[in-house]
Amino acid sequence: MITQLKVTPEDEKRVKAMGFLRNKGTDCFSGRIITVNGKITAAQNKCLSEASELYGNGIVTLTTRLTFECQGIHYDNIEKFQQYIAKEGLVTGGTGSKVRPVVSCKGTTCQYGLIDTFALSEEIHERFFNGYSTVKLPHKFKIAVGGCPNNCVKPDLNDIGIIGQRIPNYDSDNCNGCKKCSIVSACPIKAATLEDGILEIDKDRCNNCGRCIGKCPFDCIEDGTPGYKIYIGGRWGKSISHGIPLSKIFTSKEEALNILEKLILLYREKGQTGERLAQTIERIGFDAFEKELLSNDILERKQEILDAKLHLVGGATC
Repeated sequence: MITQLKVTPEDEKRVKAMGFLRNKGTDCFSGRIITVNGKITAAQNKCLSEASELYGNGIVTLTTRLTFECQGIHYDNIEKFQQYIAKEGLVTGGTGSKVRPVVSCKGTTCQYGLIDTFALSEEIHERFFNGYSTVKLPHKFKIAVGGCPNNCVKPDLNDIGIIGQRIPNYDSDNCNGCKKCSIVSACPIKAATLEDGILEIDKDRCNNCGRCIGKCPFDCIEDGTPGYKIYIGGRWGKSISHGIPLSKIFTSKEEALNILEKLILLYREKGQTGERLAQTIERIGFDAFEKELLSNDILERKQEILDAKLHLVGGATC
């Protein structure tokens, strides 16, 4: 017997904006949960399991963007599901032509972590995912925050990727010219070499992973300057673009966050509806785009850009 579907395309569109994606061929949906940065509490985990059993098919899946989806929620149960998970501060969403939920690696709980990615991504979530929730963009805008150059969150495949750095402060006066250099041994990408018995660091090759810091017994690299490397214009999907790193390392968190805000504003202003950021940058030219991004002009016109009637039809097609 063929089941007559009751949910109309208009209904489907309405609940998709709330984070509910239709299960093909049914009147049931998967509810997408916003986890802020892929981290939830035990109480929230329990709540999701209960809600899934009460209003769905009891299956909870993980998405590639570190959110949860509860499957098999009938259209008539969507509101009840939302009310149930709200008890633990959980909400649904994460779709549409706007800033999408942040993806973060585990940061300083990892032995290689250079920055607290959970704290940074929570700040980005509040300031840009929540703060820009009503701002229409040409297409979806994805953010990744990684704790080190291992790049586990694939920063160059997001519209913007922020990567923790530790720039080694090398004091050549302290180099003792050891025959077996502990810095050379510690460098995983061989940016450190001995030249005429003295340590040299190839700054173009060094990825600021910080693995060399504190390894020299004579303190030639005693510490490092914290920083943020930023890639822009990455894209994964039917058409792939690798993000391009900006020409400087940012040593202030606020400066890095301002770059993120300027990028969102510049994309809203310069992007054409339906165009991913990678396409906008390609059309304008990276050098010209970066020049505008590194200036303060875009922030001075922030309200004007936000008030502009742009991208009203929406551009996210996938």
